[in-house]
Amino acid sequence: QVQLVESGGRWVQVGDSVTLSCVLSGGRLRSYTMAWFRQAPRQATGQEREFIAGISYNSGRTQFGDSVKVRVTISRDNAKNTVVLQMNNLRPDDTAVYYCAADDDTYSDYSETWRYEYWGQGTQVTVSS
Repeated sequence: QVQLVESGGRWVQVGDSVTLSCVLSGGRLRSYTMAWFRQAPRQATGQEREFIAGISYNSGRTQFGDSVKVRVTISRDNAKNTVVLQMNNLRPDDTAVYYCAADDDTYSDYSETWRYEYWGQGTQVTVSS
């Protein structure tokens, strides 16, 4: 059974950076398209998580959400079964629980939550002004 575990979430100040990691177990990372989403406290229950970034199985393609694309990078190390999201110049509206997601299919649009079969439990990032 594939499991995803996120880490790296913390309390930061405006303008700081944060690095989030996601480790996949129970499978080989190279078989999966990977992505990060987030859910902010202000989002209503049932509202879809916001897409942050996605990366293809071989790192050949990446995609970023419009609200963050100039401030984030995504990378993966298939040998270590780890995907990393770095966010820079954090703002208060970046406060959210950040989720890692995986799916063993390939597609052109990484931004839709319904595509992903596996999800982690999330890691909290809080940006204080």
